[in-house]
Amino acid sequence: MHRPTFLPRLVVFVLCAALLAGCQTLGGASLVASSATAPLTPEAASSIAGDMVGRFAEQVGPGTTTIQLEPDGTIFGEALESSLRDWGYAVATDQVTEGTNTVPLAYVVDAFEGSILVRLSTHAFDLTRMYQMGGEGATPISPLSIMQRKAREPS
Repeated sequence: MHRPTFLPRLVVFVLCAALLAGCQTLGGASLVASSATAPLTPEAASSIAGDMVGRFAEQVGPGTTTIQLEPDGTIFGEALESSLRDWGYAVATDQVTEGTNTVPLAYVVDAFEGSILVRLSTHAFDLTRMYQMGGEGATPISPLSIMQRKAREPS
């Protein structure tokens, strides 16, 4: 007896398409919402923001770029904005900016296995690093991870 193979193939195709669609993070027009859920001291937030902005500056030089940042009101968001300005970036937080010299930036700061996991995201790349809290702030405990994305095609 011959069983039709069309339906099982269709189910497999739909499942594969759904899984691949889930991998398309940050591929749309907007970034993830910034959030910092890990408990940080002001010193830790400042030292993490300073380190991450230094690594960010290696990818996107300061002085010619406006950073579009939507902070979440946490101590890390404030420290990141301050560090970006200290590095020479113009930072727009509550106004819409458009143009080729604008880089939308989002962050995620989470506790992970007793450490702090930090990610800065743009449309072109993600920077990720782990930190350990200490008395003087926070210290990097992992190498910097840089994930480059394929440049988006203009619409």
